[in-house]
Amino acid sequence: MSPMTRRTLLLAGVAGVTAFSAAASARPADPFTLGVASGDPAPDGVVLWTRLAPDPLADDGLGGMPSRPVEVEWQLAGDERFTRIVQRGSTTARPEEGHSVHVELTGLEPGREYFYRFRALNHLSRTGRTRTTPEPGALRVPLTMAFASCAQYEHGYFTAYRRLAEDEPDLVLHLGDYTYEYESGIHVAPSGNVRHVEGPTTTTLAGYRRRQAQYKTDPDLQEAHAVAPWGVIWDDHEIDNNWAGLLPDKPQPDFPARRAAAFQAYYENMPLRRSSRLYRRVGWGSLATFHLLDTRQYRTDQACGDGLQLCPQRLEPERTMLGEAQERWLSDGLRGSRARWDVLGQQVFFSQYDYIPGEVDKFLLDAWDGYVAGRDRLVARFADVRNPVVLTGDVHAAWGAEVKERWDDPSSKTLATELVTTSITAGGDGSEEYPETASWLRENPHVKYFNNRRGYTMTRFTPEELRTDYRGVDHVTRPGAPVRTKATFVVEDRNPGLNRT
Repeated sequence: MSPMTRRTLLLAGVAGVTAFSAAASARPADPFTLGVASGDPAPDGVVLWTRLAPDPLADDGLGGMPSRPVEVEWQLAGDERFTRIVQRGSTTARPEEGHSVHVELTGLEPGREYFYRFRALNHLSRTGRTRTTPEPGALRVPLTMAFASCAQYEHGYFTAYRRLAEDEPDLVLHLGDYTYEYESGIHVAPSGNVRHVEGPTTTTLAGYRRRQAQYKTDPDLQEAHAVAPWGVIWDDHEIDNNWAGLLPDKPQPDFPARRAAAFQAYYENMPLRRSSRLYRRVGWGSLATFHLLDTRQYRTDQACGDGLQLCPQRLEPERTMLGEAQERWLSDGLRGSRARWDVLGQQVFFSQYDYIPGEVDKFLLDAWDGYVAGRDRLVARFADVRNPVVLTGDVHAAWGAEVKERWDDPSSKTLATELVTTSITAGGDGSEEYPETASWLRENPHVKYFNNRRGYTMTRFTPEELRTDYRGVDHVTRPGAPVRTKATFVVEDRNPGLNRT
């Protein structure tokens, strides 16, 4: 028998034949229908995740599991055949947490690749690959990182997730809109919806659990989770469109209870550490620090009723996207950073963007243009950071922009670079550009790139440069599209700005 490559092993979900995989001949339905995942890597550990759900679309959101705790065994190995077991143990999947499992490992070696799997109810999960980050101070260990956002299940097939997995990144960041809350047929793509979601608009814990489970059953998404550790952060659609703090976009009964249900389901279905807050940092030695931001839970309500419009209120000095505590945490982290690259993983368009050519200015008030004072404070901090980079999702297209000292002066100093990833599916097939693209770019000369295909973004960090490949698929309304690099840019050390190659 010829040896298996790492990729074929992961894609096939092969786990090897050991005592751990022995199972009884008569057993219940497979509880590992949602796959496996890992996340929030550190030099000495990582989070391993799975959730037991033999009937993932069960109406009650419990995934077909009994209302009792279930023991789950886990293994971590230094090789994909599990001949070198590094750690093993067992934990309890509890009904009050949706029978999810979060194993927070410690005691591992820095900068190492590992493989993991679970066993429960006489079934063995597929194998996942993960890794720890380099030891603190390590600079010369390069990093390949992919980031993505906006996967609307109805708008298309998750081919881009599979192509991302095939690129085998070291780390994946998901910047929000991992799921969408709408009932089937409410949110329709220009190219039409090609799949449907089960159940009504998500407002209850059962509904959010069921929606998260339906997404997790997608085989392309499972491949992306199994290939590398993820760092995740939510945006709005995991809860409700354009929510802000304790306020919904539209009046509704008891939104705080709905939000709490969505928060719980999000934790249950993501490879997250148990923590009191979602904003956090992931370091990659001294090469890069990723500051993952929560731009929803602490923000001031959107000005002028939200939307795209003229709005003097957006300039009010007290307006904040991050809230006082998170803003201070970020400022302190940037001030004290010794990383070569400081990277903000966040959700909404950061750079100023005027959507209307000419003398009249109109801005998207759900984005940072609606929180000008908070953005100004952050941009001022960038002046003292060696290489600040902003990563963005949300807007369903790929963009590249230069963060200016003064937005309305193209000749002013460039202080940072913004990389905006397109959506996985939201918006349907898309196109190479819009008819308005040329006029948009003339109106906003700090914006250097736009593409309207679906896909994801690949980055490679070294001490000398950040290389960015905007990756796009030709279609999502049918499966199997190839992926192509639409454009490549390089950002040089101590030289913010986009250089197209």
